[in-house]
Amino acid sequence: MPEYRKLREKRTLLELCKTPEMATEVTLQPLRLGVDAAILFADILLPLDPMGASFEFAKGEGPVIHEPIATRAQIDKLRVIDPDESLGYVMSAIKLLKRELEVPLIGFAGGPFTLASYLIEGGKSANFAKTKRLMFGAPDAWHALMEKLSEVVRRYLRAQVVAGVDAVQLFDSWVGDLAPAEYVEYVQPHVRHVLRDVETTGVPVIHFGTGTAMLLREMRDAGGTVIGVDWSTPLDWAWERVGYDRAVQGNMDSCALLATPEVAVRHAQRVLDTAGGRPGHIFNLGHGIVPETPVDHVRAVVDHVHMASAR
Repeated sequence: MPEYRKLREKRTLLELCKTPEMATEVTLQPLRLGVDAAILFADILLPLDPMGASFEFAKGEGPVIHEPIATRAQIDKLRVIDPDESLGYVMSAIKLLKRELEVPLIGFAGGPFTLASYLIEGGKSANFAKTKRLMFGAPDAWHALMEKLSEVVRRYLRAQVVAGVDAVQLFDSWVGDLAPAEYVEYVQPHVRHVLRDVETTGVPVIHFGTGTAMLLREMRDAGGTVIGVDWSTPLDWAWERVGYDRAVQGNMDSCALLATPEVAVRHAQRVLDTAGGRPGHIFNLGHGIVPETPVDHVRAVVDHVHMASAR
């Protein structure tokens, strides 16, 4: 959004995340579009620095881990943090937001596999070769890393609930690179450790990844009261695999918003038609919004969904 880009001209992403007043300002900006909830402005990598894995956002490259994980000794040095102490600025932003918001606030954290992949690869990866080499070749070290990450994520999400968020979402963005058997063996127990506990807080728990068509049942079994569906998976097929006792979220292709408002609305209606009016569908994009998206196109979709799905 233009307001956000203006702030970024003067402040880094981490500065915005770590300044509660600024994080509050950015969180509130999209509400002028008429959306039904606010999503906490933060970044999934924030827990890594206090754990002992410092990073930065390099211009044009995204996140860069200063000392990528390659040995068991490095894993053993990682700290299992108290989020209220190490990430207190996030909790402060939540409390500020709850004083101002009239819509629900959604908190979030990165999934253990996604965090592990950033730590091991040193940043983004095309094939997760280093991650899988450790996962397959040194399973004891892998599970030790995942145990630490999953416990930090569990504590972090719980702390967000205590601070006041109305729902939480686990973004395991890169887990779709795994086959179902690999997910069950190397990831599912750690995600279950997080989600089954957070579910006991009573807030909705959204479980999301991309490229996860073949993992939906395994992700459901790991936990989450809502399963996110990416744009490449037919929503009705996904819901059938997940089971109608769970809500689903999704799944319009973000890039449809780059065309005309009429095209964007047509894509939105296709998602609504596929959901068929069944209770438990949360309309959303199938992944993050593309930065160059025209704001008016988003507003057109929000208005259409409200009109088309009014009860």
